[in-house]
Amino acid sequence: MPSRPRALWPLVAVFTAGYLASYLLPTLVGRLGSGLGLPPAGAGLVGSTLLLFSATAGFTLASRVQRIGPRRAARTGLLLMLLGYGCAALASSVPAVVAGCALGGLGSGTTTAVAAAGIAAATDPHRASVMGLLSVSATAGALYLTVPHLDGGHRPPFMALTLIAVLVWPATARLDAPSTSTSPATRAPLELLGAAAAHPSRLPHLRSGLVLAAAMLCWSLCQNALWGVSNRIGTVQAGLSEVTVGAVFAAGLGAGLIGVSTAGALGSRLGRALPVGGGTVAIALCIAVSSSARGLVSFATGEILWNAVYPVVLSYLIGLAASLDPRGRWAVFAGSASSLGVACGPVAGSLLSAGAGFPGMGLVLGSVLLLTAIPMTAVALHTGGRPLVAGAVRRRGGAPAAVLAGTTGAPAGQVPQVGAAEQEVAEISVRPLTRRVRSPFARSAPHPARVPRARRAQRERTGADA
Repeated sequence: MPSRPRALWPLVAVFTAGYLASYLLPTLVGRLGSGLGLPPAGAGLVGSTLLLFSATAGFTLASRVQRIGPRRAARTGLLLMLLGYGCAALASSVPAVVAGCALGGLGSGTTTAVAAAGIAAATDPHRASVMGLLSVSATAGALYLTVPHLDGGHRPPFMALTLIAVLVWPATARLDAPSTSTSPATRAPLELLGAAAAHPSRLPHLRSGLVLAAAMLCWSLCQNALWGVSNRIGTVQAGLSEVTVGAVFAAGLGAGLIGVSTAGALGSRLGRALPVGGGTVAIALCIAVSSSARGLVSFATGEILWNAVYPVVLSYLIGLAASLDPRGRWAVFAGSASSLGVACGPVAGSLLSAGAGFPGMGLVLGSVLLLTAIPMTAVALHTGGRPLVAGAVRRRGGAPAAVLAGTTGAPAGQVPQVGAAEQEVAEISVRPLTRRVRSPFARSAPHPARVPRARRAQRERTGADA
């Protein structure tokens, strides 16, 4: 059996390819404006078109990834990315670039859906999401250090997305391996779960899932409303060069690597409610600082702190959505809702900044984030579940109990995983009691309650004889 890191690396690679377009959004929007001569609102609209088609693909494939097959779906998505982003890089007219962005967005959404379903099926969804975010943050950081030094208008970022699709293609050969799908040892307990087996298409935690998906839509919209205009905040309001802004973005993504590594080390020790709620409040403050920046120090402080906290909260949100349904449907639905918010973000940021200025936009986005933190924290508290201690699985029903515990969203480190070695139980041998056979010649002793009466009768007989 392959080791766990080897089993996760194809999933991490597909995750990186699917999420990279949204991470490169500021560069894509900025290069579309400078390379094709589009106004800021027009460039933001093209970026929103890319992400809108990505969200559409995610909603369409939410419950069809396993039916189609992870390998086939991932390769279809990578092929669409290769064709779409390649055509956008080679085209010089706006309609052709928009068509390429739409086709590439469909590919990014398809690969993202495969990654979300695989993360939900992993033994530790939070760990898998942390590894994926580490990979995509490192890749995007390297590109932010490289792309500003390349000429060619809008072509370099689209060529980078095309190259990533080519590099990830060999990893799809491992997606249908037993290590990344539901094993027979896991399927057998699932068949014993009664309602889950009788109604395989019923979505568990329906209310919590809908609330989480709607909250993640607003949460992502606020994040990417700022992310889509961050390049213009740095170059126009803060007066920085494109190379300096790219260096700040790379430093922010490096801080994100540190934040995600810290989240992976902490795991479930802090639960999910505190990182989701507290992290969202911190993000709101960072957005207010970054949007009102007038120089390098304030701009770098807001962007770096924001990028350090953002992937941490996102990793816990992905793990929370994955814990709602082991088949990965809520993970895909929530991820697609997040992509829809990402798609609307550049347009919302452009409109808000044009109407209220960058500081006013930051105040509006921060206020919406503070309101969004309330339902997300409530879902994290409601679906947190009661952790099981080690050894409780055998006492409470064996593997089916572990499946039920894992689907309630209990901390992964405290819930025994299905297929893992159970705690050894000491066997105590009890010697059966042997029944003593009374001899018919043995004299039976009088019952203690009858002793006084027997003595009294004997005395009466002795007195009568006298």
